[in-house]
Amino acid sequence: MTKRHISLLVCAAALVGSGVAAAAPVSVPTTHLVHPGESIQKAVDAAHPGDTVLVMPGTYHQSVKITTPGLTLRGTGRSTVLKPATKATDDCGKRGNGICVAGTKSKRLMGVTVSHLILTGYSRAGLVSVGADGLTVRQVTSDRNGVWGFAEERSEHSTYERDIARDNGDAGIFLANTITAEQGAADSKETLVAHNLLAGNRIGVTVRRLRNLTVAANEVTGNCAGVFVVGDENKPKAGALTVRDNRVQRNNKYCAKTERLPFLQGSGIVLTGAEKSVVTGNLVTGNSGTSPLSGGIVLFKSFVGATNDDNRITGNSVTGNAPADLVNQESTKRGNTFERNSCRASRPAGLC
Repeated sequence: MTKRHISLLVCAAALVGSGVAAAAPVSVPTTHLVHPGESIQKAVDAAHPGDTVLVMPGTYHQSVKITTPGLTLRGTGRSTVLKPATKATDDCGKRGNGICVAGTKSKRLMGVTVSHLILTGYSRAGLVSVGADGLTVRQVTSDRNGVWGFAEERSEHSTYERDIARDNGDAGIFLANTITAEQGAADSKETLVAHNLLAGNRIGVTVRRLRNLTVAANEVTGNCAGVFVVGDENKPKAGALTVRDNRVQRNNKYCAKTERLPFLQGSGIVLTGAEKSVVTGNLVTGNSGTSPLSGGIVLFKSFVGATNDDNRITGNSVTGNAPADLVNQESTKRGNTFERNSCRASRPAGLC
């Protein structure tokens, strides 16, 4: 070995020893345990991106705000229960919510997961997400909350999977471009609502002023209305989405009218002010009522005059609904098509 080689090896060893040439340290995800009587929020605040906060069995009277990207908040199943605090001191709880996933207007909160717990008794929502990207909510039960089981706005790439939303004041799952502002429909970028149980709510699933999402393989029963796709006169219109392979049965609960809607009862799947959407492969049975929105699959011209255009209702099994299995309140010139549906009665006649 030459003197030059020896010199180079000595220099390299010195650099490694001093840390100059050493690899950057790798951050290892940490699991933070929370036991009954402890603060979930403190554990969340102490966590770093990629960490997990594991909430052990027990009942926790508190709310949680998540602002850390890549965080997983996980319970142990039905034995981990979150309820409102006697007196809320945090922003999320003061607004009446159980869990708040909070990005900002300038930067979305990326990759948060919430799973395996129960949220119950909050005056507004069990879980609300604002400005999130890639949110996953899995095997969470949200019941008996004042407004929504799960709600989100200004969010993208969300997944709600194998959740239960039951006996909430408004929608079990409520997805919107914005909750309050009147704006054109936003691209949800393939948000997915799949394999959930939605029962006893005012509406099972509400999709309001959004595009590019899928509502698939959900069990929707015992609500006043099953699935609502809602648009308005703003541009772009709501739509370009898919409602497929859901079981929408006996949504015959009575709900009184609101400022936006007449009373609800007996509505299966309703499209109002939507375009270029596909409703296919659904089982829609036993939805019966006398509301203007009642029926199995209903295309309803909205009260603000927004029409349904170029939607495809195809390959559904629609039986035992009243006043009819298929209801189209739109002009025949709007480009909506009904094909290969199994049904007995329609308004107007001839859609089956």
